[in-house]
Amino acid sequence: MQKVKLTITDSCCRSGYLKKGQEYIVEDLCPPLCHELWNNIYPLVYALQNGGELDYGNVRAKMFDVKCPDESRVSIHGEVIED
Repeated sequence: MQKVKLTITDSCCRSGYLKKGQEYIVEDLCPPLCHELWNNIYPLVYALQNGGELDYGNVRAKMFDVKCPDESRVSIHGEVIED
């Protein structure tokens, strides 16, 4: 299983939990993200952990960019990292 690094690229988090620049490495357990954001990105993280590639603009890549479903208050970038 591949590791996925999540980086908060922008944040106006209503609850103040997520700050721009925070990074999380996802291996087995979900990181301390709010449920709404995690539910949005989990399928993408799972695909990357298992060798998948995703649509990223006009190319296929092992990364994604997503905005929080709560009025796009948080932006997050995910990417596969090599050991």
